[in-house]
Amino acid sequence: MASSETASPGAASVDWHGILDFLRRAEQLKDTLRSGYTQEGRQESVAAHTWRLCLMAVLLQDRFPEVDGLRLIKMCLIHDLGEAIHGDIPAPDQSGTGDKATQEHRDFQTLIAPLPTHHQDEFMALWEEYEAATSPEAQLAKGLDKLETLLQHTQGNNPPDFDYRFNLEYGRAYTDAHPLLAEIRDAIDAETKRRAEESE
Repeated sequence: MASSETASPGAASVDWHGILDFLRRAEQLKDTLRSGYTQEGRQESVAAHTWRLCLMAVLLQDRFPEVDGLRLIKMCLIHDLGEAIHGDIPAPDQSGTGDKATQEHRDFQTLIAPLPTHHQDEFMALWEEYEAATSPEAQLAKGLDKLETLLQHTQGNNPPDFDYRFNLEYGRAYTDAHPLLAEIRDAIDAETKRRAEESE
């Protein structure tokens, strides 16, 4: 990646313009909508999802001694950044062809381009690790990401045609990977089933 760092005689300088440019771009996640709804009936933003995902990670990370807590939080914070450019694709609409991951990778690179090189490198490494689920941190982040989505769907004021049954299998490979996540999943699934029955 091309460096956006600047140099000054005798001291390393910080490219605040690049950092602020990135933060301005990332602000779009506040307006990027997901398929879920809040309990007040407002469509959820990607930023709102990310906030509660990070809150879940903070609450649960000490139960996973093999996990680096800071690395986990960073991964949760950056995993959906690319959606600031082309938005979120709901899970039922994903084709499974790999195009979504390719587009998100491209969008992620574009979004972080203003950052100093060392930040770009760190963020890209974290994003790729998350996508590949190649570490305990990535696997836990993936599982929590699915659980946060399922939790929101159980408490949201969703449209009448909302497909609760889809959620009963959604993300199970990640949420069943650890007994604690599976236990949380069971509690959420019970509420999902209740809401599915009420909507039928």
